[in-house]
Amino acid sequence: MANTADDAAPKAVVLLSGGLDSMVAGALARESGFAVNALTIDYNQRHRRELSAAKDIAAHLGAARHVVLPLDLRQFGGSALTDDIDVPKDGVGEEIPVTYVPARNLIFLSLTLGWAEAIGARDIFIGVNALDYSGYPDCRPEFIASFTETARLATRDGAEGGGFTIHTPLQYWGKARIAQEAARLGLDPAMSWSCYDPTPEGLACGLCDSCRLRRKGMAEAGVEDRTRYAADPVD
Repeated sequence: MANTADDAAPKAVVLLSGGLDSMVAGALARESGFAVNALTIDYNQRHRRELSAAKDIAAHLGAARHVVLPLDLRQFGGSALTDDIDVPKDGVGEEIPVTYVPARNLIFLSLTLGWAEAIGARDIFIGVNALDYSGYPDCRPEFIASFTETARLATRDGAEGGGFTIHTPLQYWGKARIAQEAARLGLDPAMSWSCYDPTPEGLACGLCDSCRLRRKGMAEAGVEDRTRYAADPVD
């Protein structure tokens, strides 16, 4: 994709983590004719490799602007991604895992909404999905619907009769469908980062929930995964 933004295009803010899902959501925003403004939250997460991935993706999408906003959620803790808690490596379970960051998407969407209103954007894209998502409650359609109403009630634009559209194009897709869409869009999955617990050598662990879901989805989609993994699941 061209590395330029069309000044005449309507603006959208894309919550860009650096993962596969947010990369595809950003590309779909661009394909839909929006000028992409990418917001990445540096929440002092353990898997910081995704921050450099987000920068590469924003450049590839031709983002009009890419803001990397610091927000130290390690001050709160409460998650294997922000605290001294081991990242589970024994398979994807049915319970909400300890990699859940308390209220993360609520916090992140609030910040995304603030920037959207500041720059006159009425459209927000987020790569949540309710299928291969490890059970996180803030990925559910009910949450997105509730936040859309909150955005209307909490903003000047909403009070003056406008509103915001929260686009969740991946909402009902599994990882295989997302991988297929990445291929259709001409995206290189290796540009994205999914692992929750990279090795000191910079390899994806291969065993955390996120690695397992990514690998399974890529295999089912028949899409080459050039990510370098430190280990292979035995289940």
